[in-house]
Amino acid sequence: MLITVIGLVVTIFISLVAPFFCRSSLLGTKKATAFQPPSHPFFGCLISFYANRHHLLDWYTELLSRSPTQTILISRLGSIPTVVTANPANVEHILKTRFHNYPKGKPFTDILGDLLGRGIFNVDGELWHWQRKVASHEFTTRSLRDYAFKIVEDEAEQRLLPLLQSACAAGTRIDLQEVLTRFNFDTACKLSFDVDPQCLLPSMPACHLARAFDVAAMISAKRAAEPLPIIWKAKRLLRIGSENQLRRAIDTVHELVSQLIRDKKATSGADGKDLLSRFISMTSGRQGDEELVRDMVISFLMAGRDTTSAALTWFFWLLSRHPQVQKQILEEVGLRESRKLDFHRLKEMKFLRACLKESMRLYPPVAWDSKHAENDDVLPDGTPVAKGSRVTYFPYGMGRMENLWGKACLEFKPERWLSEGNAQEEEMVSTYKFPIFQAGPRQCLGKDLAYMEMTYVAALVLRRYELKPVETHEARFVPLLTARMAGGLPMLVEERQFN
Repeated sequence: MLITVIGLVVTIFISLVAPFFCRSSLLGTKKATAFQPPSHPFFGCLISFYANRHHLLDWYTELLSRSPTQTILISRLGSIPTVVTANPANVEHILKTRFHNYPKGKPFTDILGDLLGRGIFNVDGELWHWQRKVASHEFTTRSLRDYAFKIVEDEAEQRLLPLLQSACAAGTRIDLQEVLTRFNFDTACKLSFDVDPQCLLPSMPACHLARAFDVAAMISAKRAAEPLPIIWKAKRLLRIGSENQLRRAIDTVHELVSQLIRDKKATSGADGKDLLSRFISMTSGRQGDEELVRDMVISFLMAGRDTTSAALTWFFWLLSRHPQVQKQILEEVGLRESRKLDFHRLKEMKFLRACLKESMRLYPPVAWDSKHAENDDVLPDGTPVAKGSRVTYFPYGMGRMENLWGKACLEFKPERWLSEGNAQEEEMVSTYKFPIFQAGPRQCLGKDLAYMEMTYVAALVLRRYELKPVETHEARFVPLLTARMAGGLPMLVEERQFN
């Protein structure tokens, strides 16, 4: 025990001091080109970082708006230097031009490694390339698209609409965020495992897997925002506090998903249309195949579950505050139209799609994402990057930069996504200016499926119901692994009136 304590003390000392002696000469000679928050000798900006720890998004956004290049350097005691950028040229440099110099990196994979293991979102190099190739093949098949559409359609018709109708008839409030999260968990589990967890039954039953996911994602996200990373690492080593809670949640997730894999192999094997069946077939004979399949499916389950529900939550909240925009959507989706929603009909809904994009511009499902520099580099705006530094591109802040979106950057204006001369044509915007689904080689494979699901749910619900938020509710953006609205989104459901 004494040796463990001594080792921990030594580790803490090295972690606190090493960043100040391991800077590359590149950063040391050119650091004046990077805009920095108020800093102090030895401590760096730790004091101001700690003071703003509960509203880092707005603090970073303010600093970026004041920076001439929309790039800042966060250097604080106990943490590696972090370059944060809202500059599209830098984003393209990081995600595409110099892709191989900016992998996820060990500091990032350490944060999520316990939960995601060797899944595609948490690995680099050959293993990432192989998983990307396997998944890319599956996500481009029409059979998966049709299978996913059928899952969304059934869950919406058989569970979502009846639940909303029940709330409407009873005049009771619903937490729309909770409803959408449960909807997405059902559809994600069906797509991933061909298993129905029945989270959206009228009784809103507890789901052990969903609850474990929530806890694991929340605590993992808090690791990244810890002012001194050594704190969570020490707690993990000693298995105390939140890290002990995280360990139990991850054990539950791994145990339940592993059992689903064993059940799948024992029954249909690789004969199903779900992702698990496809991944089992692709990984057969590969070393540690069951654990690898588990990690791959967990990654896709987490992405499919949380991102679209987060985007839809903020979309419906914004619509409730902009009745004129909602009226335009209703004209497009057709209140009295009996034609069934299908892929062709969804693609015609240009204005609805523009509204979804505008909502994600202001409230992105993933507020920030980080890579780590393998070698010294210089970003296009002249910012030097030292080997080993964290480099973060910042969609939340990018959506609030006046130089990118004009003086109305803080306003909800869906028309910015449509051509001025033709409202039926979408305005082409660079994915490096709007990196909601990442960009470059790591661009999200489920992007098209996500837009399909969001458009379908939005059109179906808005055709039938009017959702009214509780006036006293304060919407607050919480950036976990995927964004949440603090306290949920309580709403009243009313029948849509035909005027």
